[in-house]
Amino acid sequence: MRRLPPLKSLQAFEAAARWLSFSKAADELFVTPAAISQQIKQLEGFLGIPLFHRMTRSVRLTEEAKTVLPLVTEGFDNLAEAVDRLKLEEKSGILTVSTVPTFAVKWLVHHLTGFSEKHPDIDVRLDASLDTRDFNRDGIDVSIRLGAGEYRGLHVSKIFDEEVSPVCSPKLLEGSFPLTSLKDLKSHRLLHVDWGSLTSQSPDWQMWAQAAGLDDVSVNRGPRFTVENMAIEAAINGDGVALVSHSAVVEDLKAGRLVRPFDLTVQSDLAYWLVCPHAHLRKAKVSAFCDWLLAEANQTPV
Repeated sequence: MRRLPPLKSLQAFEAAARWLSFSKAADELFVTPAAISQQIKQLEGFLGIPLFHRMTRSVRLTEEAKTVLPLVTEGFDNLAEAVDRLKLEEKSGILTVSTVPTFAVKWLVHHLTGFSEKHPDIDVRLDASLDTRDFNRDGIDVSIRLGAGEYRGLHVSKIFDEEVSPVCSPKLLEGSFPLTSLKDLKSHRLLHVDWGSLTSQSPDWQMWAQAAGLDDVSVNRGPRFTVENMAIEAAINGDGVALVSHSAVVEDLKAGRLVRPFDLTVQSDLAYWLVCPHAHLRKAKVSAFCDWLLAEANQTPV
């Protein structure tokens, strides 16, 4: 264990030695000349040697002080650099964002360029997983979660609500069994998203059919997908009609890879939430990302 003198005493000595003046050192450190004198006496007592020759109106360094002054100054310079690096790490560096795969692929990656242009010193690392990550164990700075917003003990902000509607490939609107009315769903495969533990809270084909007044179509048939993006890709391939969230298909609808054959949407009890420990918001890079994401979601129609 290092046996070091008090930091304030070293700071007073370094400033006074640099200026060769207790008064100017006091001005720099926002203390009185008497305080500088007291700190230096304390340091001299700790070291057991004098550091200054005190004259009536000036001071001179002893030979021992001249020897150690460059080392002390270098030490303070290194300490200042270390503090600056720590501050920079808080403001920049890698930001790890945990998110569900579909949100990452279908929405977030299409908008991240805007964040990078605004904050070029912050590199985003996306951790896409269906599992709920642990902030401390997994090194997560901020998380985007799909749920009911009940995340006790954490900071929670809603990104946007979850609404679902049917989508399909444009080619299903043509062919032998064109999808032009609700009854035409009888002739097409229905693609389901299995939400796992969230199934009871998320709209399904049964709920949508009930809202549409559709009672003569079996809506329980068709394949199930545990990742929403897989159902979307199947729909793009023309394999059926998928009931998926609006936010997940914005780009596919713009590009014409998908269409909405019907206008009816169903509101979910779920939403996308921005979640993190309260302490993480004190990190500049986390607060910058949160502010950007919420503003971006507010400006983007889904």
